[in-house]
Amino acid sequence: MGQLDIRKSGRIRIFEAGIQKGPRKDWWPKMVMLKVLPKMVMLKVLQQYYQATEDERVIQALTNYFHYQLEELPNIPMDHLSFWANRRAGDNLQVVFWLYNITGDPKLIELGDLIQEQTFPWQAVYNNPENDSVFENVWHYNQIKGYPFDQEEIKSLSLTQVPGLHTVNVAQGLKQPGVYYQKSGDPAAITSIKTALETLKKHHGQAQGMYGGDEPLHGNAPTQGIEFCSISEEMYSLESLIKISGDMEFADLLEKITFNALPTQASDDYSSRQYFQAANQVSLSDKIDVSYETENHDGTDFVFGTLTGYPCCTTNMHQSWPKFVQNLFYATPDRGVAALQYAPSNVKLLVGDQAELTLKESTGYPFRDQISFEMELSKSSEFPFHLRVPSWAVSPSIQINGEDVEFQIKNGITILNQKWNDGDQIILTLPSKPQVSRWYQGMAAIEKGPLVYSLKIQSQSTTKDRNDRFKAFTEHESTSPWNFALPQSALDNLAASLEIKENEWDGSYPWNLENAPLEITINGIQLDEWKTVNGSPILPENLRAEISQSDWESENQILTLIPYGCTTLRITEFPVVKILE
Repeated sequence: MGQLDIRKSGRIRIFEAGIQKGPRKDWWPKMVMLKVLPKMVMLKVLQQYYQATEDERVIQALTNYFHYQLEELPNIPMDHLSFWANRRAGDNLQVVFWLYNITGDPKLIELGDLIQEQTFPWQAVYNNPENDSVFENVWHYNQIKGYPFDQEEIKSLSLTQVPGLHTVNVAQGLKQPGVYYQKSGDPAAITSIKTALETLKKHHGQAQGMYGGDEPLHGNAPTQGIEFCSISEEMYSLESLIKISGDMEFADLLEKITFNALPTQASDDYSSRQYFQAANQVSLSDKIDVSYETENHDGTDFVFGTLTGYPCCTTNMHQSWPKFVQNLFYATPDRGVAALQYAPSNVKLLVGDQAELTLKESTGYPFRDQISFEMELSKSSEFPFHLRVPSWAVSPSIQINGEDVEFQIKNGITILNQKWNDGDQIILTLPSKPQVSRWYQGMAAIEKGPLVYSLKIQSQSTTKDRNDRFKAFTEHESTSPWNFALPQSALDNLAASLEIKENEWDGSYPWNLENAPLEITINGIQLDEWKTVNGSPILPENLRAEISQSDWESENQILTLIPYGCTTLRITEFPVVKILE
């Protein structure tokens, strides 16, 4: 139950821990919510609503608001009430530039420059040298001076630091230099974002494509938490950057996060979620104690609940899949169509000489490597069809109406330009080979195509209600062994050391243990000295690095790995042992 809070106005409000209900005059809530009487409407939803309906009331409402903002920001700067607005102002700027492209209102360019000036200088921070200094205060990120920013303080910041900047601010901030690049045209903006992604991967990265941040950046141990909001927001940043830059490196990373990190963190029916997930998690309970937020959230960060951890993820997680679907296809400046992400879908658009095209995409991707496009055309028309070829693809092939065609790949894209007819079919095949990626302390993960693989762990679930503000939640405990290592010799010859099995799959919801469409088997060995510490599979200092040949022969076991997104409990980053001859 919340606490009564009687204000001078005479109103009685209920204070609820973990829920932000003010201050109302903060610019940050206005980026998320724009009041269009008599309703409160999300600013992003207004943009999407207009794209679907072309309702001119949206244009007028946004114009009025942005003119008001232009008048107010010089005297009431972006962060006058909280630091959230200057960190996340890229969201504000993005809608300003979107509206300018519709109306051509010069005041919007003026406002864009003003917002840029008052926004946390992400590009400068991305380009700062690596800095391993450790802040004494875990919450240093919310004590950095606001606008006008202290340049010496900005120079001292880096994405390498632990505890570092706020994980969700980082995810949202990734788009900001790219958004302003639409006006500046400075290629260094896009370069800085790539530098940021490389830094995050090196210092905080995990195998599923995300980075440790719970809530400040917290290093690359595979037991560190990854906040669900940071997944949703990084996906949105990458989707924004793809449209702006056309760079397929962003598309490859978006795919990896979407098909690995995203589906595992919510229950199948989206009625509950984890606040934090980790690459290695073998027990999900309120006893886990590895995060900066553990005390504030009474140990509920890793369990599945609706209000556990912090409630923000419950209201934010739902944007992820819809926005991904909205970014499967693009119209292109050459009057063609681009397919840059792959999933079963349909799209309608105008191509070539105003021909109406309906594309039906049929595929089992990312679990199958073949993607089929069937065309319905109102009339025959010549136009280019752009297809992304992921960087991991090995000997990709394309057929048009059953005939193999030659093609060239440039910057991750192949363009098929010809006269198309109603009923034409394109089949894109994207074979891949299993690969090993290396992570924390040399731990190994197995990847194939867009998917990362994790140990299949059986579990038992228990519902718990402590009668507190976190309400009921579900804990999961492993019921099968998990503490395995992989031999270096197998990783050196991966193709010969594992078997890949396609399970029967009718296309139904795949993101769980029961319906996993793929399996990989590989031999490993159990390390008894690897145990959980406060519920987390933290590597011990005495972990064996070498195994005798006789111990290997007598103790090795066949391990089953399944796609990361199908797991609840898992080991994804494995320790590696050398077998002594």
